[in-house]
Amino acid sequence: MSKYVCDVCGWTYDEAAGVPDEGIAPGTKFGDLPDDFVCPVCGVGKDQFTAE
Repeated sequence: MSKYVCDVCGWTYDEAAGVPDEGIAPGTKFGDLPDDFVCPVCGVGKDQFTAE
């Protein structure tokens, strides 16, 4: 499982943890996130994340 960091605010998406509060189950791969996924902290899209 990988982690992806928001280039704008530094929030980290951890595939192993998911984002249960946003309806994203643990184990959800970054590539499988919906196209309209945004950073829950600053609101930027998936294209603003970098693999850690």
